[in-house]
Amino acid sequence: MEGLAGMTLALAQGGSSLAILGAAIGCGMIIIGAGFGIGMIGGKALEAQARQPENSGRLFNTMIIAAALIEGVTFFALLVCFLAVFWSK
Repeated sequence: MEGLAGMTLALAQGGSSLAILGAAIGCGMIIIGAGFGIGMIGGKALEAQARQPENSGRLFNTMIIAAALIEGVTFFALLVCFLAVFWSK
């Protein structure tokens, strides 16, 4: 019982280190997911342009808008991770 209580107390006192670890893992997952998403958008847009070159202008605009939305969500998620680090102190 003393081991569990001691571990709980250590987690409560060292919460900032756990927040930093969680934020680091979260930041990594966010960056990997955003990179994968933007890469998929670029690949599929190039594939669509190869199939229908006459629609390349419209596809490019749509691709840029989708990539910007993904980056916006990524920056918001990174902000939440950084707040978890600095708010826990």
